[in-house]
Amino acid sequence: MGAGAAGHAGVPQPTRGDGGDAKSAVADVRCADQVEAMVAMAMESFGRLDAAVNNAGIAMDPCTTADVTETDWLRIVDVNLNGVFRCMAAEIRAMLPNRRGAIVNIASVLGTVGSAGLAPYVASKHGVIGLTRAAALDYARKGLRINAVCPGYIDTPMIHAEEGWSEREAYLSRLHPMARLGTDAEVVEMILFLLSDRAGFMTGGVHAVDGGYTAW
Repeated sequence: MGAGAAGHAGVPQPTRGDGGDAKSAVADVRCADQVEAMVAMAMESFGRLDAAVNNAGIAMDPCTTADVTETDWLRIVDVNLNGVFRCMAAEIRAMLPNRRGAIVNIASVLGTVGSAGLAPYVASKHGVIGLTRAAALDYARKGLRINAVCPGYIDTPMIHAEEGWSEREAYLSRLHPMARLGTDAEVVEMILFLLSDRAGFMTGGVHAVDGGYTAW
């Protein structure tokens, strides 16, 4: 829960001078008890939960489907899909009494298309989209809006850490019709819009921020 892009270059950071307040918590999204405690802390601190972003996720080294170990499969799915479910379930329970709330789940462009060598990751992100749509229908008449955002390849420290980055950056850029990687600020703008009242008639949507990746 929370915007994992916060703190990256290009993302404006709110301050107390802007009239805001913030508290932090550390939780492992694989553990339901820790997720419940995180949401409880937010409720205790602020009295209600109006918005949530479920952004925890892990990547994987490329591996053909039949060579994926069960351990690696379960590890990816438990964070990327089950983690979203655990967080969203706790958030929904907190939001329902006020019959108002907005949730954004971070999927991926690979939740809408396939990619060789990434079966667990692709499956988990497709699952996030299906989960988002089903939950949106469950709570559409109860004041909750639930949407998914599908980023393309985004220029973040995580992908910079990959071996052979300079060559890989050129390759990844060519996958996008705009011929560049996205920025975290561009993804955050979509998230903020979906959480705001400006998106008041939007739920169950899957929104790409991908430089045209899925339009090829």
